[in-house]
Amino acid sequence: ELGINFDHIWQKTLTVLHPLKVADGSIMNETDLAGPMVFCLAFGATLLLAGKIQFGYVYGISAIGCLGMFCLLNLMSMTGVSFGCVASVLGYCLLPMILLSTFAIVFSLQGMMGIILTAGIIGWCSFSASKIFISALAMEGQQLLVAYPCALLYGVFALISVF
Repeated sequence: ELGINFDHIWQKTLTVLHPLKVADGSIMNETDLAGPMVFCLAFGATLLLAGKIQFGYVYGISAIGCLGMFCLLNLMSMTGVSFGCVASVLGYCLLPMILLSTFAIVFSLQGMMGIILTAGIIGWCSFSASKIFISALAMEGQQLLVAYPCALLYGVFALISVF
């Protein structure tokens, strides 16, 4: 009745967790915001467990980042994209950042190992998001152009996790 399709949530989550797997652009055309809201809440909760009360920053940066990516992708693609699709993709690709903030509960991320782990997680998030955007919007050959602003957005989330 609520319109929550758990099968699509699972498929989108697996698409993010397997970044080398070919993304199915058809599942990303649906604007599902239940999964991204849960992932944002989980990210805020893991930050809270690390002693950082950052829920407002997480939702504020998410909203501004989604708006910026929406404008950028509409300028770059021929077909255009809806705001819900952008918010859905960026929210699902926040999942590896939850792993980083969970790791930050137990260990400090301010050493060399933390820098390497953080860079890997940012790369994972941005690669997954750009791969999904490229497949959903038929923008072959433009993955690096889409990955760069995604990496900047997820870099801000990583900064919240590290510091």
